[in-house]
This record gives sequence, structure tokens and C-alpha cells, in this order.
Amino acid sequence: MFPTFSTLSQAFAGCSPLPQRLPDTPSKPTEWTAQQERYPVWSVTDDAKKKAEALSSTAAAEIQKASIKAQAKTGHIELYSPKYYAACTFGGVMACGLTHTAVTPMDLVKCRRQVDSKMYRGNFEAWGKIGRAEGFRGIMTGWGPTFWGYSVQGGLKYGGYEFFKKFYGDLVGEENFQKYKTLIYLAGSASAEFIADVGLCPFEAVKVRMQTTIPPFASGTLNGLSIITGKEGFGGLYKGLYPLWGRQIPYTMMKFASFETIVEMIYNYLPGSKSDYGKGAQTAVSFTGGYAAGILCAIVSHPADVMVSKLNATRKPGEAFGAATGRIYKDIGFGGLWNGLPVRIVMIGTLTGLQWMIYDSFKVFIGLPTTGGAPPPEETKK
Repeated sequence: MFPTFSTLSQAFAGCSPLPQRLPDTPSKPTEWTAQQERYPVWSVTDDAKKKAEALSSTAAAEIQKASIKAQAKTGHIELYSPKYYAACTFGGVMACGLTHTAVTPMDLVKCRRQVDSKMYRGNFEAWGKIGRAEGFRGIMTGWGPTFWGYSVQGGLKYGGYEFFKKFYGDLVGEENFQKYKTLIYLAGSASAEFIADVGLCPFEAVKVRMQTTIPPFASGTLNGLSIITGKEGFGGLYKGLYPLWGRQIPYTMMKFASFETIVEMIYNYLPGSKSDYGKGAQTAVSFTGGYAAGILCAIVSHPADVMVSKLNATRKPGEAFGAATGRIYKDIGFGGLWNGLPVRIVMIGTLTGLQWMIYDSFKVFIGLPTTGGAPPPEETKK
């Protein structure tokens, strides 16, 4: 009925003022002793945890090996050199092309609900109807132009941002850069997006038309480009450029400026400085800052996003941009400009967080510092 001295010693090891005496041989388990084999869930969970830790360690080691090989092939990349901007451009291609393609099902429902708010009552109902009618291929309608368009746009946007941020920073000087860095971020991102949208616009026109016509008006990206140019000429690919600028430039300005500000706030809140944290922790900060920035981006750019979808889907041949915009606004009203906002907040928040995580992970992979926060030592010396 009473515990032995050895049992008490084991239970209160490190707490008791009495000398610790453990038995030379372990005591035999009793019927009251917890035994792991009697609890299969405990055993399975523990095994899964150990296997996951082993796989994680193995994966980290393999990634580290691949990173060392990649850095050996590319050599040292000097900050703000042509090789640096090329690397940032490739990172932007990966970040935007992959993530936008992954959320194609959400984008499909968003675009259809923006064009006709009564088409579906909810996302799951939409995916169910599309899946039953067209299968998985129907749910991924528009993935081709999405991938190519946002790969081009992502490369020009991220690479261009790094270039223009440095360019404008050098124009104003180091002291003024520290005073007005938010304005530099805004100007750099706006300049980069202005150029990036010229590359995105033709693919966006194909994507929106594929997603908002049932059945899709084209079977693929090249087919869609040829159909539009055949009917409307080359200008048909760019009839949504103005509203695209209206959507993407404020979106990107918010995306980059708020990301830089949020990341700086996170590092200021955390103990120590950015350099005290490992690359894994820094990419986690990038994801957090990106997700928060994405929510703000979605709200700022959503009315223009609705207008882009409407213009690409319903603008008549030869109709002036201003006349088409006025006609659409008269049909849907101010409230119609916010159709699909909750879906877009989830989509853009996740999208932006993943983009920054992928982009900064790639930069770490090839030996470059992550974006935001305090400048790295190499940058401070230059």
C-alpha cells in the first residue's frame, strides 16, 4: 500500500533533500505499471513521431547537400550584381508560377462568382458541380495560362523589385532611404509591376475567358491565344491591361511595402537581431509576414479584380474602356465590386505567404540573405 524508498527517489529525483538511492536492478513491472504495449495508440504515435523526425533530418541533410552543390556551381553571387538579379528573377518565377497554379480551383470559382454571383451558392457546391460534370480537369480549368502568365509576371515582379529598390535607394542616398524607405518600397514595387503586367496580360485574358465560359472557349493556352488574336487582333490580348494595372499595381505596392514593414516589426519584437536566427526561422518569418500582407493586398485590389474578370468576360468588340467600365458598374453596383472577397482573402493570404516563403527559401538555397528586416553584413559593407 505504501511506496518504497526507491520509488519515491525516482519520482522526486532532483527535488528531495534526502540522498538519492536507486535500485541496482530495475524492479519488475506490476499490474499498476503503465506499459507501452498495452496502449497501441501511444505506440503508433510515438513510432510515427520518431519516423517523422528521422525523415525530417534526412531531408534537411539532403537539401543542405544540394544547396552546397548549387552554390559551388553558381559561385559566390554578389549582391546587386547581374547574377543576383537573375537569381531573384528565377526565384520569382518559382514563387508565383507554382503557387498561382496550385490555387487554380479557388481562382476558377472566384472568377465565375464575380461574373455571375448566382451561379454557385458556395465554393464546395461549385467544386462538386464542376467535378461531377467535368472531373478533375474541369476543376483545374485555366491552369495552363495561369502557370505561364504568373511565371512571367513573378519573375519580372520580384527581379524588378530588387532592381528598382536598389535604384531608387541609390538615387536618394542612404540617409534619405532610411527616412523614406516605405516610399522607396512603394515606388520600386509599382515600377516592377507596371512592366510585369505587360507580360501577364495576354495570359490573363485567356485564363479569365477559359474560366468564365462554359464549356471553356479554348482547350489550352496556345489555342486560346490564337482564337483571341484571330477574332480581335493582337489588341484583344491587351484590352484588360488598364484594369489589370489598376488591380495589380496597388496589390503589389501593398504586398511589398507591407511585407517589408511587417517583417521589420517582427524582428524588432523578437529578442536579438535577424542574424541571430537560423534560415528556417527566417523563412517562417517570411511566410508570416507574407500572409499578413496578402490579406491587406486582397482587400485593396479586390474591386479592380472584379472589374478585370467582368471586362475580359463581357466587354464587347470595339467598346471603349471607359464605356465598358461604366456599363459594368451600372449593372453590378458598388456592392458587386466586392463579390467573392472572403474567398479571395483566403486565397491571396495563403498565396502571398507561400510566395514569400518559396522566394526566400530559394535565396537561402543559393546562398543569398532573406528579404526584409535588418540588412545583412555583406549589404552593410557596400
